Amino acid sequence: MSDAYILGIESSCDETAAAVVRSGEQVVSNIVASQIATHQPYGGVVPELASREHLRAIVPVVRQALVEANQDYKSVDAIAVTQGPGLAGALLVGISYAKALAFALDKPLIAVNHLEGHIHAVLLEERQKGNYEQQFPVLALVVSGGHTHLYLAARKGQGWTYENIGHTRDDAAGEAFDKVAKLVGLGYPGGPIVDRLAPHGDATAVKFPPAQIKHRDRRVHRLDNHRKENGGESEVESDRPRFDFSYSGIKTAVLRYVEVHDMQRSIEMRRQTLASIAKPKLEHYLANCDKRTLDLVASFQRAIVEDLVGKTLTAARAYDVATLFVTGGVAANSELRRTFERDGAQEGLPVYFPSRPLSTDNAAMIAAAAYPKFLAKDFAAMDFSAEAGLVLR
Repeated sequence: MSDAYILGIESSCDETAAAVVRSGEQVVSNIVASQIATHQPYGGVVPELASREHLRAIVPVVRQALVEANQDYKSVDAIAVTQGPGLAGALLVGISYAKALAFALDKPLIAVNHLEGHIHAVLLEERQKGNYEQQFPVLALVVSGGHTHLYLAARKGQGWTYENIGHTRDDAAGEAFDKVAKLVGLGYPGGPIVDRLAPHGDATAVKFPPAQIKHRDRRVHRLDNHRKENGGESEVESDRPRFDFSYSGIKTAVLRYVEVHDMQRSIEMRRQTLASIAKPKLEHYLANCDKRTLDLVASFQRAIVEDLVGKTLTAARAYDVATLFVTGGVAANSELRRTFERDGAQEGLPVYFPSRPLSTDNAAMIAAAAYPKFLAKDFAAMDFSAEAGLVLR
């Protein structure tokens, strides 16, 4: 079969992205327009502002992706776009533009689940290295600002199927990083800042108790009952072990630590000083952080990493998996990578990550995930819409 060039479009949150990928295995172009500067003053993503920025960026980003790929609108073979999950307004910008292009150019349109895109970012990375063989079963941890999920992944024909065996009950891991960084006056986005500061603190200084999850997730229980009542299969059978996460407790523990040690005044001074610097560098952060703050963020990061790695490897043993994928924005975290590589090696379990540019939201992963659907001619009807809570199966 001749090469297929797929134009991918991603707009699920606060990055407007477009990419051209050849046959699901080579990134020809990958353009990302960040909105960090827009949302930074608010300490997090403002959905209405995100939608507005997507409207401004979508056309020039797509054009740039085509130019850098030496392609044009007519030469690509298909158009892929994120359907969900994500912010509804943000998703609709990408979907509306993708529909318009597909209609005007008479090209196939492929709807992609954002979470599947993150999983295919790992496959894309490995194919670019020449590695086309993965041992099954595969366990994929998708961990980002909006998601913390564990999936058992399997090949089925040209495509893949997924079984969710764990997710966060409250905050996603990346969300906890952002909220804690904001709480201690480090700004937004918090994950990269904490990652850079943690090596300068004592990760054993503050003891955070592990999250205790003692009952079944009521959301899964309601979903199971709904499907059984309607004659369908449950998402996870009741006798299948689950490995859920919870990060609201550690966020509260950081807040209590700040209150008990009377850190509010120094935090406010840090916040104001860093806000006055256009693009703070590591030395600016270090100059405005005392030892207690550095120890706190180092201990916080260690607790999150140990929980993610510990639960994921326990799930890998329970399901006797052969390969582990770790992907999503938090997969760019240095300590998470080192710990997974070390502990995975001790278990004899190969662990694969995407590169850092493919860990965070991007359109190359969307185009890569669309390729099996392109081969299977699994195209979207023009009346499909955004699904903010789209489930991966």
